[in-house]
Amino acid sequence: MQKSVSVESNEMKEPGTTTVLELTVNNHPGVMSHICGLFSRRAYNVEGIVCIPLGNGEKSSMWLQVNEAMKLEQIVKQVQKLPDVLSVIRHNSGHKIFSQLENFK
Repeated sequence: MQKSVSVESNEMKEPGTTTVLELTVNNHPGVMSHICGLFSRRAYNVEGIVCIPLGNGEKSSMWLQVNEAMKLEQIVKQVQKLPDVLSVIRHNSGHKIFSQLENFK
């Protein structure tokens, strides 16, 4: 199965700004650990995580809020290679999933 990748904006971002990665993943124990572990092994912090099951629960949507940095492109390429990651969409920092959570602070 070929994985899909989409980028909402091609503009270069300044270091220190955030971006949101939207992943569609197979839903089973350990998937989030594998994905977050990949970031952790590269000393890259995930600022926020939201994950919800889709349909009958076999797949999930996962949003990761991360800082924009030079090495993010490489990490995204490595995330795409994980067997349980079905697609990756890259959003600008103002994605509604995290802006709505700001109201709860």
